[in-house]
Amino acid sequence: MTSGAPYGNRKVAVAGVALSDCGRVDDATPYALHAQAARRALADSGLDRSVIDGFASAGLGTLAPIEVAEYLGLRPTWVDSTSVGGATWEVLAAHAAEAIAAGHADAVLLVYGSTARADIKAGRRTSNLSFGARGPLQFEVPYGHTLIAKYAMAARRHMHQYGTTLEQLARIAVQTRANAAANPDAMYRDPITVDDVLGGPVIADPFTTLHCCIRSDGGCAVLLVSEDRVPDLAKPLVWVLGSGTAVSHTTMSEWDDFTVSPAAVSGRLAFERAGVRPEEIDLAELYDAFTYMTLVTLEDLGFCAKGEGGAFVGTDRLLRDGDLPVNTDGGGLSACHPGMRGLFLLVEAVRQLRGEAGPDRQVRKADGALPRLAVASGTGGWFCSSGTVVLGRD
Repeated sequence: MTSGAPYGNRKVAVAGVALSDCGRVDDATPYALHAQAARRALADSGLDRSVIDGFASAGLGTLAPIEVAEYLGLRPTWVDSTSVGGATWEVLAAHAAEAIAAGHADAVLLVYGSTARADIKAGRRTSNLSFGARGPLQFEVPYGHTLIAKYAMAARRHMHQYGTTLEQLARIAVQTRANAAANPDAMYRDPITVDDVLGGPVIADPFTTLHCCIRSDGGCAVLLVSEDRVPDLAKPLVWVLGSGTAVSHTTMSEWDDFTVSPAAVSGRLAFERAGVRPEEIDLAELYDAFTYMTLVTLEDLGFCAKGEGGAFVGTDRLLRDGDLPVNTDGGGLSACHPGMRGLFLLVEAVRQLRGEAGPDRQVRKADGALPRLAVASGTGGWFCSSGTVVLGRD
């Protein structure tokens, strides 16, 4: 990997990353979390807000991202609000990097915030079992095929086809919680065992509660800039080396293979464009609304062969000090999951590459050096969409 390898016509760097207050946040609006994360990311970059000429946001406002940009006092000349579920932020990061590389923008701010947990607790909204009953979904909703049931069905297919076990899926939750234990910002940090996972209430067979992501509040922000801004940055350089996006299906009947996610396409494109191989990656931040998402994404990104995910995650290789650290902050299963979590993956990857994760949870290579390459891969809908971004440091 050549440091700062060109993404397009111009190199693209990550200038700043930050989280808002996360976990249980009962006294803030989603807009306030957007603003808090944006201010912190800007401070992290060392740049003045006047440099921001691009803005990307999704999930909030009648005219996102215009409404959120107005709240933040920004008047961008490049905007994007592509919304494809959990993969939204990797897709938006890809779009932003392409715009910067092409010279359409110099500094693009990506920001997200949600009070999903607080809103339910306060009765301002209710939990939803599906995304609606219009369009193609009308043919599935009457049969009670909920969002989680779609993931559960896919997991059962993998178990049937490849012999993947519930214990192996549970090991993902156990290792993710172990990573969260060292993260002071994680919502749940107490250790869990495989028996704890298997013995919990069944939500949708085969998933028990601990196979599923938590519901939290929180926000985060990422500022991407052109190479021209690099001399002004306050933190070690992290470059966007390559990205890929893909969509698959919306109705389960149109999904060719329940054991293959669109990450098989987005990952291949991202690695090819970055000029790296999966075996060179030092850590992976993967969307984990359910344990099966982690397993199948590892397969589809090429970290193990199709059908071998169960054996791959059955050891402790996903831990911070394992062969392939995955979801080093505790992921959506334990740290935070306020909705479209994909931007959190980028924040954690950048912090690890910079060496800013802290002494108790910083990933290091076998020789003690900091990691040099990371991948963030988001999944949206029920494996309907995928965005993968490869990052590298100097």
